[in-house]
Amino acid sequence: MTADDLTRIAVTGSAVRTAEEPLLAAGRGPELMRAAAWALAEHAAALLRERGPVAGATVAALVGPGNNGGDALFALAFLRRRGVAAVAVPVRRDDDGAPRWHAEGWAALQAAGGRRADAVPPEAALVVDGVLGTGFTGEYELPAAARALPADALVLACDVPSGVDADTGEVRGEALRADATVTFGALKSGLVLGEGAARAGTVHVVDIGLGPHLPTSPAVRLGVMDEAAARAAHPAPAAEAHKYTRGVVAVVAGSERYPGAAVLASAGALHTGAGMVHHAGPQTTRDLVLTAHPEALVSAKGPEPSRADAWVAGPGLDTEHDARRRWAGVLAALEERPEAALLADASALALLTAAELRSLRAAGTPVVLTPHAGEWSRLRERVPADGADAADPLAALRAWTAEHGATVLLKGPRTLVVAPDGEAWVVTGGGPDLAMGGTGDVLSGAIGAVLAADVARRSRARRAGEDPGPAPTARLAAAAAWLHAQAGADQARAGRITTATLPTALGARVARLWWPDDAEPEAVQ
Repeated sequence: MTADDLTRIAVTGSAVRTAEEPLLAAGRGPELMRAAAWALAEHAAALLRERGPVAGATVAALVGPGNNGGDALFALAFLRRRGVAAVAVPVRRDDDGAPRWHAEGWAALQAAGGRRADAVPPEAALVVDGVLGTGFTGEYELPAAARALPADALVLACDVPSGVDADTGEVRGEALRADATVTFGALKSGLVLGEGAARAGTVHVVDIGLGPHLPTSPAVRLGVMDEAAARAAHPAPAAEAHKYTRGVVAVVAGSERYPGAAVLASAGALHTGAGMVHHAGPQTTRDLVLTAHPEALVSAKGPEPSRADAWVAGPGLDTEHDARRRWAGVLAALEERPEAALLADASALALLTAAELRSLRAAGTPVVLTPHAGEWSRLRERVPADGADAADPLAALRAWTAEHGATVLLKGPRTLVVAPDGEAWVVTGGGPDLAMGGTGDVLSGAIGAVLAADVARRSRARRAGEDPGPAPTARLAAAAAWLHAQAGADQARAGRITTATLPTALGARVARLWWPDDAEPEAVQ
């Protein structure tokens, strides 16, 4: 891994422990511990400096019996040499009442002038959580010392907050909530997934030399979508671009009952940079889309299949009969041009069958499904797969997508996107800014635009005699979700929080992605 990869790629705690094995076998364990402890002390000092002088401040550590506790003890020793009052609080004792902790770490702290206490002192400005590390699984109960922390003390977790599963982010029982976490060797997937992400605070990744030993297969790594990755997945149009080379998106959405979905999905595609959007729907939705977006094309059936690079199907479809008819039309169009991409959302997720998925896979059609948690549960019941009922959401997604050949984007505060080959991404934005009706419709259109642009690029490559390879659907969908999440945050900061204004914020965010030197800094003027 490169230095940038340390913050962009997460691996399980189990993978990190495996990566450490050859270094430990070579006798480098003490070196690794001191490197981790030094970084922990540096970040602790930085937090103290934000509040005042480092020298004279009190730092306590909750110290467990394992290597995590050793890291904390050595960090306290380093801090003590900077004039910090360093206090170690053991959370485990043997039958004789003696602390169970790292002997060399305690000796180093004693030599530096630190002390031991049964409780965190009330004057402590910072508490280091060094109780449990990456090997923890199961249910955790906070020790008594962790229940009586000073109200204004910052909590700095060592590698992972105690009680958090470093592989999955699951918290069973209790867990400390950290203001910041210093994690070693690689970003742990449990710090960006599930409850673990909420407990970790600001995460700092420290390189301790594990890079050559960490896994390289996308099937066991988790990408963290950011601006650089989004720009790579959805690059600015070339200087010679025209509307067809930027991608044509067909939007099969909305109905007499839910007409707004057509407007919002079309807006999402347009504001994410589609060269052309063609809405297919009843007269009511066609009129609304054309009024809102005069640049769009509208018709009852949509574009000629040869013209569409991506089909967005499902948002706001109404009666079962009408929805099935329109869904069948999308599938028929994809039979004529199977290299076009499909985004299926909402009603389409209730119509999609295992047989249809097999046909789409055999034809080579890139497929992205975008369920929320309830739709994902119903989809797995209706279209099951071995392993898709795993408690670990990422493992369940990998099992389902591998069997059915479609990429799944599972919407939520931390959106997970997984492709059939196991490549996975997480989008860590997308909180309450987007918890409104219709934002998913905007997302569907946005993903459609990113998929369409990629299909158009690949079509040009094939015409030039090049082999563009398989479409990176997980990366593309994650990039669109990241733009969508950033747009929600942008418009909230600008004082607007409605779904109707979200596409404008999305367009501003895309412009800043493509042309950062020219775009206006405010998402919503």
